[in-house]
Amino acid sequence: MKAFIGIWKMSMKFRIGFTMLAILILLGVFHRLLIRWLLGDIDPLEIGTGGGIFLDPSRDHLLGTDRYGRDMVGLLLSGLPITLEVAALAGVISTALGAIIGFVAGYNGGRLGDTILFTITDMFLVIPTLPLILILAAYAKGLGVIELSLVLSVFSWPFAARVIRSQVLSLRERPYVELSRMTNLSAWEIIWQDIFPNMLPYLGIGLAQASIGAAFALVGLTVLGLAPSGILDLGTLINNANQWGVLSLGKWWLFVAPMGILTLLFMGVALINQGLEDFYNPRLRGMS
Repeated sequence: MKAFIGIWKMSMKFRIGFTMLAILILLGVFHRLLIRWLLGDIDPLEIGTGGGIFLDPSRDHLLGTDRYGRDMVGLLLSGLPITLEVAALAGVISTALGAIIGFVAGYNGGRLGDTILFTITDMFLVIPTLPLILILAAYAKGLGVIELSLVLSVFSWPFAARVIRSQVLSLRERPYVELSRMTNLSAWEIIWQDIFPNMLPYLGIGLAQASIGAAFALVGLTVLGLAPSGILDLGTLINNANQWGVLSLGKWWLFVAPMGILTLLFMGVALINQGLEDFYNPRLRGMS
């Protein structure tokens, strides 16, 4: 909590990014209540609930309706939680996996285990990620949110593992770690008590980067029409707007609205990431 307060006071970027992300998370958490408050007790995904197709924005429909007569605000509020869930789950899974491998490989640097783990990491780094994700998405239409998050996280953990390993290699040579070895603490006790607390800033930055990457990947799949069936996220709304030619029809808000929310999401996480880097890397403070 002290670290959070310190970052909040020092970094304007962090304050702006955290506020933006917090608002989007609150919209996602309470989306059902907001939909009921704005639209009544209806299913926003049901065809024809908006009263007409391609209606212009009005008091009853703040962003109009889509080709199937569905209220656009209801669709945005329904798609936002899916985007947030996949980004958060994939970010946490990939960061956790990268942290485990990075800690083990870094602390045992130079040994057989380190060689094996880092060889596997390098193998994943050279795998062409995008084609594999496209193939998996095309042939696995029944994936849910959790399964899709696992697929996206499988290809993003190596980057976190490399960064964490390099930092652990440096931290394990510090005097306080040597002192812990002299007291006969086990390797896991040293990692958890001495090294892990000093790695929290890097884990936070890695989580932010992994979440952004997962969100980009999900949006890319859905914009291309390759997302698993049954998943409605912000990228699906962009894909629908593009297929319907809403810009040529003059219904530009159907395209701009989901793009705007995605932009706010990416900007919020990016600003949080920059704020963390500015706070924990003094060399960047004078450049901000």
